[in-house]
Amino acid sequence: MSQTYEPNNPEQGQGHLAGPGFAGGAGYPGGGYPGGGYGWAGYASEPPPPPRRNHKRGLIATGAVALAAGAAAGGLIGSMHGATASTMTAASRTPLSASQIAQRVDPALVDVVSTEGDQGATAAGTGIVLTSNGEVLTNNHVIRGATSIKVTDVGNGRTYTAKVVGYDASRDVAVIQLQNASGLTTANLGDSSSVQAGDAVTALGNAGGKGGTPSVATGAVTALNQSITASDEGSGVNSEQLTGLIETNADIQPGDSGGALVNSFGQVIGMNTAASSGTQFQSQSGQSTAQAYAIPIDKAESIAKQIEAGQSSSTVHIGATAFLGIETDGSSSGSGSNGSGGSGGFGGQGNGSGSNGSGTSNGVTIAGALSGSAAASAGLTAGDTITSVAGQTVSSTSDIQQALVKYHPGDKISVSWLDQSGQSQTATVTLGSGPAA
Repeated sequence: MSQTYEPNNPEQGQGHLAGPGFAGGAGYPGGGYPGGGYGWAGYASEPPPPPRRNHKRGLIATGAVALAAGAAAGGLIGSMHGATASTMTAASRTPLSASQIAQRVDPALVDVVSTEGDQGATAAGTGIVLTSNGEVLTNNHVIRGATSIKVTDVGNGRTYTAKVVGYDASRDVAVIQLQNASGLTTANLGDSSSVQAGDAVTALGNAGGKGGTPSVATGAVTALNQSITASDEGSGVNSEQLTGLIETNADIQPGDSGGALVNSFGQVIGMNTAASSGTQFQSQSGQSTAQAYAIPIDKAESIAKQIEAGQSSSTVHIGATAFLGIETDGSSSGSGSNGSGGSGGFGGQGNGSGSNGSGTSNGVTIAGALSGSAAASAGLTAGDTITSVAGQTVSSTSDIQQALVKYHPGDKISVSWLDQSGQSQTATVTLGSGPAA
């Protein structure tokens, strides 16, 4: 079994990371503190901006593949391929060097810093500019659980407040909108269906969450259409099934989540998303190689278009996140929606750790309900076991998350549970406002 960590989370993986970037385990390139082992490097020479999130958001990749975290849209994503030359990064007809690629693509990238209001904790990642007025593509896990999002455009150096347009948690894609942005340089998106094993690639992103000039990691495509089971590092929970991924040996670092995987001609062909445990592997030639994964840009763009069009589905959530306010095992300070380690709240997504730790075949036992929340108003208390949400039977926190994807603040739903005496209870609750994602 190999591990993955979130490339956006500079504080994650404590005890597993070493050096600037990621150093222990593998996964979503987030970040970490010095430690040992393989994975995304943390901050070795300088401390991360405090305070940081106190939960780990790494992922574990399992299976054959692993051999070894709403505003109105600011523009039509569907027209981004037709952006004018003056606003789109230029592609080349001949192969470019890594430095030439970076020079062309960097202006179309942004640094993303999300904050959880209740903890003041932050996490850093990357985004790809889709429209000149500030629509940005990034990983869902980069902004998951955020109560505020700040984005710095690499092209003009300005920092903007951003709001979530929508997200697909199951495929780790999100679209955010920068407020009052205009004239931004947009990315030149390539055709990921034409990518082949052996193609040279360059990964660009906010490695280490340090901001400034994007980092550069070169490599090659090692496999296509790969699938991984991703879950929280260490606990094996909050699992996600990610499929159809591009595998590469580019040494993606923490903070690179949501960044660009670029072909030799300066076109974005993927979005950096995860890396496997022991990011370094020995090839047949005896060379050490990294193993990382990117979402093909064709797939990410398709989801982004759906989000921009306001087309919600069983997996795509549009606009503000609804909040139920449930606390599950672990600390009770989180404000996300799916975590069982924080007060998950179950708003449609989650950012706590141990999300499935309290789930049973008969429901999900909770650790409590946040004061003033919909759950508390319904009378839910510690030790109660939720059996259904919005008419859907649940046996894990991810089931609750899935049941709430299509709902928004103000919506009324039914919740059924067994109290500590074993009596069945049902109540209609009005969902509140949760984190941005």
